[in-house]
Amino acid sequence: LYAFPVPESASLSEITIHSGETLLEGEVIPRDEAERIYKEEKDQGNDVGMGSKESYERFEFRVFPVRPGVETSIEVVYYQPLKIDLGVGRYVYPIEAGGTDEEDESFWTRNETVTRSFSANVSVHSGYPLEDVRIKGFPGSPVQQDTNTFAWSFDEPGGTLNKDLVVYYRLAQDLPGRVDLLTYKPESAEPGYFMMTLTPGVDLEPITQGADYMFILDLSGSMSGKLATLCAGVEKAIGHLRPEDRVHIVTFSDRARNLTRDWVSLTPENTEKLLKQVAGLRVKGGTNLYDGLRLGLKQIDDDRPTNVILVTDGVTNTGSIDPADFHALMKQHDVRLFGFLMGNSANWPLMRTICDASDGFYSAVSNADDIVGKILMAKEKIAYEALLDVDLQIKGLRISELTQDFSGKVFRGQQLSVFGRYNKGGQADLSLSALKTTGEQLYETSVAFPEQSTEYPELARLWAMSRIEQIELQRDIGKMSGNESKESVRDLGVAYQLVTDETSMIV
Repeated sequence: LYAFPVPESASLSEITIHSGETLLEGEVIPRDEAERIYKEEKDQGNDVGMGSKESYERFEFRVFPVRPGVETSIEVVYYQPLKIDLGVGRYVYPIEAGGTDEEDESFWTRNETVTRSFSANVSVHSGYPLEDVRIKGFPGSPVQQDTNTFAWSFDEPGGTLNKDLVVYYRLAQDLPGRVDLLTYKPESAEPGYFMMTLTPGVDLEPITQGADYMFILDLSGSMSGKLATLCAGVEKAIGHLRPEDRVHIVTFSDRARNLTRDWVSLTPENTEKLLKQVAGLRVKGGTNLYDGLRLGLKQIDDDRPTNVILVTDGVTNTGSIDPADFHALMKQHDVRLFGFLMGNSANWPLMRTICDASDGFYSAVSNADDIVGKILMAKEKIAYEALLDVDLQIKGLRISELTQDFSGKVFRGQQLSVFGRYNKGGQADLSLSALKTTGEQLYETSVAFPEQSTEYPELARLWAMSRIEQIELQRDIGKMSGNESKESVRDLGVAYQLVTDETSMIV
């Protein structure tokens, strides 16, 4: 059994097993059928493997048999769309244990030292010029091969699998607002797939008046390995706020508590006291995330702009755990929610539900992250106005089954990703309308969709994965039945050869 955490929006699409002279390749079929075949082949002593997704937490690969003296290797391929945020991109290969499932703790910690070596080869290539690449916590500096490409390698004999590999890459400064289009259309008679990434630019005005910052912090037992990162991030965030701003802190574990009695103005004396309170935080108990959000939102002053900063691993196990309840709670309040989701087993589908209701924005945080940089990037969003009532229109082409990862609100530096299908190539007119404090904002341009394009075949699977995520969101907020969503996810998984909650790959 081999397992690793599921990266957000990752689509697992290939598994190959090399066992001695035998080569086995996988096919995605309905999950119950894959489990039946795996058991039958195993009972007969045949070579067999199976790849499955265990909820949002991890992929698992079972291989049988592992023969003495014969080397068995597993090769997996997954695709994941990455975004640029304020000119900085981030990729995480998740290795560190999530720390959220005590039953699996023995699996993760049984032996994290590799027998030979832990090695990695990283290539970063961008369609735009790259200014810098950094890999935190590992030796060696990435080498620039040309204007758009960096490379880095690492090899540690007897290394340990206990730290994430986090790659940051920064684009050249002062790039304009833009539209990037990738397409895949192998035959003119077949439908094409596209991924469109929109970067509206950074022409948003700073917020000059004082604002309120509500910190809602997870202090449950599953946060024990992440507390130092949490405290460092909150302390940095408070240190960058202005004297005219106010802060209120709510913590939650089995139940929610007010760390501060009321809103605290950031005088030097108050700030020093606040930072000492944060430094003294300790973890224990279960995770009642709903109670934390409920108590925090209850304190909001409607007369001042409020930003909610939620730091959690999202693994809620006490109080209300139904995603639809979280969605309904957030719909009652007009706030800007910024979520920091910590750890590799973090419940990002639940955070996605919360942010969908509040038009919020969330970011995954690894213990290996440069947490200071993440907080500074969030501060850029908090300190500026947002685009409201955002609406994207694509005209001139027959576009179908569009999926998008944003709703009505877009923050400074945030990229918007849209997947879809199109019938025929040609010129399309794009318009992105939104409201700002100064009035309506309209971005317009035109884009050429090719009649044939074969460079990015993975776009078909990324589109299908985006569709699956939309179906799961509709299910979580109560707009689609469980049986209907299961059937839709299963059909897409089989058709596009993706491992999902309802499909597995039999090898």
